[in-house]
Amino acid sequence: MNTEISEQTRNDDVTQFSGWPWLIQAIPFMHRKHLQALSSNTWDEWIRSALDQVSIEDPSWLQTAATLLLGRIYENLPAYAAQEFAPYVAQMIRLELYDPLLTTAYSPEELALAGSWIRPERDRLIPYSGLKTLVDRYLVRHLGVLMELPQHRFMVVALSLASAYGDERLTWAHQFYDALSQLELTVATPVLANAGRPKGQLASCFIDAVEDDLWSIYHTNQVFAQVSKWGGGMGIYLGHVRAKGSSIRQVENAAGGVVAWVKTFNTTATAVDQLGVRAGAVSVWLDIWHQDILDFLELRTNNGDPRMKAHDVFPGVSIPDAFMRAVETRAEWYLLDPHQVFTTMGWRLEDSFGEEWEARYRQLIADERIKKVTLLARDLMKLLMRSAYETGTPFVFFRDTVNRANPNAHQGMIYASNLCTEIAQNMRPSQRTNETLDFDGVVTTQIASGDFVVCNLASINLGRLPTASDRARAARLAVRMMDAAVDLNRYPVKEAEYTARQYRAIGLGVSGYHHRLALDQIPWESEAHLLAADQWFEDMAYAAIDESSEIARVKGAYPYFSGSQWHTGEYFDQRGYKNPRWQQLRQKIKATGLRNGYLMAIAPTSSTSLIAGTSAGVDPIFSALFWEEKRMGMVPQVAPDLSPTTLPFYIGAHHLDPHWSIRAAAKRQRHLDQSQSLNLYITPNTSAADFLDYYLSAWREGVKTLYYVRSESLETIECLGCTN
Repeated sequence: MNTEISEQTRNDDVTQFSGWPWLIQAIPFMHRKHLQALSSNTWDEWIRSALDQVSIEDPSWLQTAATLLLGRIYENLPAYAAQEFAPYVAQMIRLELYDPLLTTAYSPEELALAGSWIRPERDRLIPYSGLKTLVDRYLVRHLGVLMELPQHRFMVVALSLASAYGDERLTWAHQFYDALSQLELTVATPVLANAGRPKGQLASCFIDAVEDDLWSIYHTNQVFAQVSKWGGGMGIYLGHVRAKGSSIRQVENAAGGVVAWVKTFNTTATAVDQLGVRAGAVSVWLDIWHQDILDFLELRTNNGDPRMKAHDVFPGVSIPDAFMRAVETRAEWYLLDPHQVFTTMGWRLEDSFGEEWEARYRQLIADERIKKVTLLARDLMKLLMRSAYETGTPFVFFRDTVNRANPNAHQGMIYASNLCTEIAQNMRPSQRTNETLDFDGVVTTQIASGDFVVCNLASINLGRLPTASDRARAARLAVRMMDAAVDLNRYPVKEAEYTARQYRAIGLGVSGYHHRLALDQIPWESEAHLLAADQWFEDMAYAAIDESSEIARVKGAYPYFSGSQWHTGEYFDQRGYKNPRWQQLRQKIKATGLRNGYLMAIAPTSSTSLIAGTSAGVDPIFSALFWEEKRMGMVPQVAPDLSPTTLPFYIGAHHLDPHWSIRAAAKRQRHLDQSQSLNLYITPNTSAADFLDYYLSAWREGVKTLYYVRSESLETIECLGCTN
């Protein structure tokens, strides 16, 4: 194909193709007649042919492929989608594709003004894979026909979230749109897909704790079904549930144990899919001292009794400091039945942490009435590591580290995390308090809501934000957007709504971490990396907390603010925030309050980072050059902004020493009131001693959670429920 085109020909094309001249200008080697010659039947074949003519070493082909895909999107879009924005929104509402809120919150004149802000040329910022992801998973369809353009989706998300700000809604909508459309920040999959749509469910993940009774177990299972139906992922803590062989109503050896209930959740995960897009996603969590832990660690392995397997759940283990010290010293470890502990002692071991937990644990070990299973802590750790090597799980939750840093410890405990291990918020099972039957045959069940965790996620794109002021601005906008999501969300269960409004928790994270390091020419394995991580996340945390206090000044603090570490100032003392700006912020928060009880959490961002054209979360990239399987065949992919300058800084994850990733995570963790999705990358050559040291190092460094173990010889399934 001739890649040369005269300026006159290009101008003619622009004239003939009025409406999207920027698209034609983006194809310097393609005349309009070539586009006209491409029928839908031959488009994929033509792209495949075009890809044969480019080199993976020249990343400019990505823009070409994206431009071709954009052409196809515009070519097939219904005619009314190209009209003015206000009539377009009205038509989408008539088709029940958009939420009527858009026309009740905004007048036609205001929608017309918003339409004037739309910049179609910003579609060109989205790389091919991101555009394909956006089209396949996020843009609105009707009867199989695409009804939205990328900029429509960004504007509708912005307008929907900004509607929470009353008279200032247009000001915020414009800023939200600019940040989203310029890929400076991304919102989580549920927000991007559902904001501005009828029955929009905006939260990514939910977490529930199960009480040790049938009603609670099946109530959580029913709640999980509702969450999955509306596209959410779920985390379930099972540490209260009695062990296999425990007593039921004083009948010995009657209980079936935790694994039996895990299999129930596994069935729900496969039976109730997430809006027909993917299977339900659930993580199940158990304490390392629970008597069923040995069977639990074998849930996803391929060896052992198949009746004790649950291959569709993602197990996680809650671990106290005492266990890690026992691993270090090769000491014994004791497994206990939580039901026997409670009936004998009148308290539950899992309801404490730190020194109180250890004192109670020693008391139980010395009590001859308490049955125990004794084994070496290191042997138990070996079983955990073997499962992680074979299956990528269990996830790990260092419960003492988490709870010591809990800014809302005055209101409860954190037992476990969510499906992607970045959320750490108070948890408490709901309780059935009463059930009545009236003369009309109506059964009314009253439930006292527990703390049913909800996470509303957004991520700032470090790859597109080179300066501290850029990152601070994006962080402030993200806090504004997610605080609005708390109020606008259509929650799948009432307990989630209650908890969300009590804590107003959000999770601000990042994507483009490795991208930013490469652009700044900072090696992953360097002290400069650690210094950058520390500074970046302190600055972003400051901006996020300050913005939350600004919202609180107008709208009020979250209901549980009084007595929190935010209120007392302990939060700032714990993290060593002594300089004047932090001390001024501390006093400001004490006076005005804080809008959000939890603020910072780093999710994986595997899908939305594709849209943003950047690296996912805080992970190192897999490889600078690789091939991705698509419907049309294998498509080459490259690291973001790959060039001779950045290439030396794009070392693949399996070629980096995990200790540097752990040390960087520790630097970030200081500034996160919640946690981060941190993967461990190993190879077949990783020794058992080194593998163990990664876990020990993460614990010693103060990392709160560990996500997947990703081996070169094992493919693991990404958490799509929480992807942001």
